[in-house]
Amino acid sequence: MSASAVPAVVHERRAAWELLLNVAHAIDHWVLLIFATAVSSIAVDFGFARWEDLMPYATGAFFAFGLGSLPAGRLGDTWGRRPMMLTFFFGLGASLLLVALAQGPWQIAAALTLMGVFSAIYHPVGIPMLLRDTARPGRTIGINGLAGNLGIALAALLTGLIVKYAGWRAAFVAPALVSIACGVLFARLSPPEGEPPTRRKAAAAALPASLLLRVVAVITVIATTSALLFNFTTNGNTELLRERMSAVVTDPAALGVLLALVYAIASFAQLLVGTLIDRVPIKRLLLSIVALQVPLFLLAAQAHGWPFFVLIVLFMGVVFGAIPFIDAIIVRFVDDRIRSQVTGARLAISFSISSAAVYLLGPMVKASGFGFLLVTMAGIAVVTLAAAAWLPVTARQQPRGVSETAAPARRPDRRRA
Repeated sequence: MSASAVPAVVHERRAAWELLLNVAHAIDHWVLLIFATAVSSIAVDFGFARWEDLMPYATGAFFAFGLGSLPAGRLGDTWGRRPMMLTFFFGLGASLLLVALAQGPWQIAAALTLMGVFSAIYHPVGIPMLLRDTARPGRTIGINGLAGNLGIALAALLTGLIVKYAGWRAAFVAPALVSIACGVLFARLSPPEGEPPTRRKAAAAALPASLLLRVVAVITVIATTSALLFNFTTNGNTELLRERMSAVVTDPAALGVLLALVYAIASFAQLLVGTLIDRVPIKRLLLSIVALQVPLFLLAAQAHGWPFFVLIVLFMGVVFGAIPFIDAIIVRFVDDRIRSQVTGARLAISFSISSAAVYLLGPMVKASGFGFLLVTMAGIAVVTLAAAAWLPVTARQQPRGVSETAAPARRPDRRRA
């Protein structure tokens, strides 16, 4: 092979394993929402009269998804991100097969919790792996977010169809096989990592301690409130759509198609926001997106039929559109050597707290209805807005002689928000 052909081969292989990392994001969100999408069928199989009574058994999966991010991020930085991603692909596939074999509520709760442990690996490991050498972090985050949300659309579309024609157990077997196959491809295509991130040279100057604490506080609050909204909506939308569209559509497969359409349209908000992050001041953009959530949730609380369908597309667009900001803020303020650990820590806090949304969803809707839930989500959005207003403007500065392509090219700004 000629010397000129070598860079082309390396570029093609990089594009291939980066594609697999984006596919992994789709798989991660796909598997986390299968239970919520198929809960009505599983409840019947396990002898439950109402789906709301079975929903709390999925809490362990989301608690493990959050809490497991902390050790996953630590291992990603100290052991290596490539071996952790291989653990993700193969471990997730095996745990999904165990879910499919469950014979009762506690068995499925245990298997879902194990699935949550492996699901926890992706965000603190896969996303920093993608962002390490990118020149346009906003665009990379936007594409990755789009992939993750298309996984949510897959959960709505494929799960409904598979449950209808092959049963709920097959809905867990399908992504298990996909995950294992992706693991095989990732092992062949991704290059050896060399030294783990913690042993690499620092690529950016550290922030003052007081400013870093402020950033961490803002990240933690925004990540937690955003995760609460994400869990309430994505876990409740199947039944919410069934209730609010009951006068128009009743077939489960048709509802699955509508919900997949909602997620597919709303997912492109992340791509748009990711592109804007590279061009627009991040704080101003974040405040604009979050401010739209409040009136949309309040309007949706009163709507039914096709007007509600329009509103659910819009409010899911701004819920998804707020997601890229956390990773973008981490890229802007945190050096790559510890990004997996910082990401893991914020996920451990935010998703452990927001796992309460999964536990409370069924009882809350059963007691007060979806209207109350939507008003509650408007209140959560107000908290996000207040936290975003406290985000500082100052970004990391590059030390002389050191460059990091993941950091946006900006002149230092010493203003405070």
